[in-house]
Amino acid sequence: MLSERFTAALVYATQLHANQVRKGSGVPYISHLLGVTSIALEYGANEDEAIAALLHDAVEDQGGAATREEIRRRFGDKVTEIVDGCTDADAIPKPPWRKRKEAYIAHIPTASSSVLLVSVADKLYNARSILKDYRVLGESLWERFHGGREGTLWYYRALVDAFKKTRDDVIVAELERVVSEVETLASHKK
Repeated sequence: MLSERFTAALVYATQLHANQVRKGSGVPYISHLLGVTSIALEYGANEDEAIAALLHDAVEDQGGAATREEIRRRFGDKVTEIVDGCTDADAIPKPPWRKRKEAYIAHIPTASSSVLLVSVADKLYNARSILKDYRVLGESLWERFHGGREGTLWYYRALVDAFKKTRDDVIVAELERVVSEVETLASHKK
């Protein structure tokens, strides 16, 4: 069951990301956070994991260390640990894209089951968004991404491979299905 802590996290996430939109689409960013949280809950997230899903991008996108400490104060160490495990950079400026993504992939084998659940939920939501948008936009979609076409395809395949070594279950299988569909679509649009 979700308590008032979850409600408080939902309000906090909405406030933190109020002026943020999804890359290239103009869709309010809260849609992503709600989608990731929904996926995490559907695959068995407890309340701490659901709260972390709502806040998984807060440190990275909305304030760095100060936001991390506010999350710790409001929601505790467990939620903060999960958020930290889903954060690929909290420095400004962020390190180069490829370096951040390689470091993120390298940390997957040692991540807790809670971090893995929220991380896979995040990547599954993103992969589904890529697939949906790719069908509409075609090759111009890749302009949204720092890694471009090849880098983004590499990153999602590397994520699938890393997750399969640590958490080979239905959510990872679903991520693999979506990523494979993106790869198949991309191979026909070269």
